[in-house]
Amino acid sequence: MTTQYEIEIKVLLGSSAEKDRLLKNLQSNGKALVLKGENTQLNHYFIGGDIAKLEQAIRNMIPENKKASFHHIVENGKKLSVRTRYVDGKTILVIKASIDDTTSSYGTARIEWEMDFLGTHINIVDQILLDTGFEYQAKWSRAREEYSYGDTTICIDRNAGYGYLAEFERVVEDASKTEIVKKDIRSLIESLGFSEFPHDQHERMFAHYNANWRDYYGTDKIFTIN
Repeated sequence: MTTQYEIEIKVLLGSSAEKDRLLKNLQSNGKALVLKGENTQLNHYFIGGDIAKLEQAIRNMIPENKKASFHHIVENGKKLSVRTRYVDGKTILVIKASIDDTTSSYGTARIEWEMDFLGTHINIVDQILLDTGFEYQAKWSRAREEYSYGDTTICIDRNAGYGYLAEFERVVEDASKTEIVKKDIRSLIESLGFSEFPHDQHERMFAHYNANWRDYYGTDKIFTIN
């Protein structure tokens, strides 16, 4: 079984002007910036629940090549983040687990597991989670542009609540390399004239959104908490 580790650093842009500045700086920074795709997404976050019960509930639906990696998270995952995503006409179950001292919701180094539920509405997959003890934490909506930039994937999202947010991501198979990769991504971000979304600020904004998500979900309304 090969475990992949997602290294992700976020940058809060907020306004469309800051998004345009980031794209301009990327285009003039020496590497080719290639738009890989655009989509709109619904993301439903869950809390509570029993991951082992969920494994039992969907065991017969999980493809054989994904069962071992799911069980690895059940046995070893910490600070789990469980969510469903609706994008491009399909529903995806996403489970993330931290491997560093950040959280799985907005951490910098995580194990990520995904499973497609083709032809299944997001509400049906949500119900599986609700039936195994999970509860809604919040529902998010966003429009995403995904770019490749050398060995880095850069996603620029227009999020309900947050406005524009950029995610710089690389995937490695050697956990010992995560700190080196994080340092490299942070250097790239600084070279572009931006800084990492501070974890304490993100935590405050995440908490505010979760408490008020019904006011933002599916809208263009945004807020800022420093």
